[in-house]
Amino acid sequence: MSGEAAPSSVTVKLKRGTWEIEITCAPDRVQQAVESVLAGMVSKEQVSIEASLDSPAPGEEGKRFDTCRGLLERMWKEGWFASEKTLGEVHEELARRGYHYDRTAVSHSLVDLVREGTLFRDGTMRNYRYVQKRPLEPQGA
Repeated sequence: MSGEAAPSSVTVKLKRGTWEIEITCAPDRVQQAVESVLAGMVSKEQVSIEASLDSPAPGEEGKRFDTCRGLLERMWKEGWFASEKTLGEVHEELARRGYHYDRTAVSHSLVDLVREGTLFRDGTMRNYRYVQKRPLEPQGA
């Protein structure tokens, strides 16, 4: 054993839920790398959520809404955006429904819906209001 040198890199395999990650780094950076990966996994897990405890909309029984955007689209279909709403109001409504997203995640999802033309954004930076841009298409038409 006296002739062996310390390894130049170490490989660590982590498994958490459905995630499986392999990290290769210098031995003195293993703790930092593992902590960084675990922190990233926790933030990603917050995005994956269970279906709302509220009763599902007609025709949506058994469907899951795993993303912030999916929940916002559901609120749009319900007509919740018929009047102007601030980011704070949207964030509070999601929390009231049992979904606790970071405000930046909600903001990014709202911007995506604005870009695709589902919502309209009015106001100035840090003071935007979001409203339904186009009416719902009639079902069965």
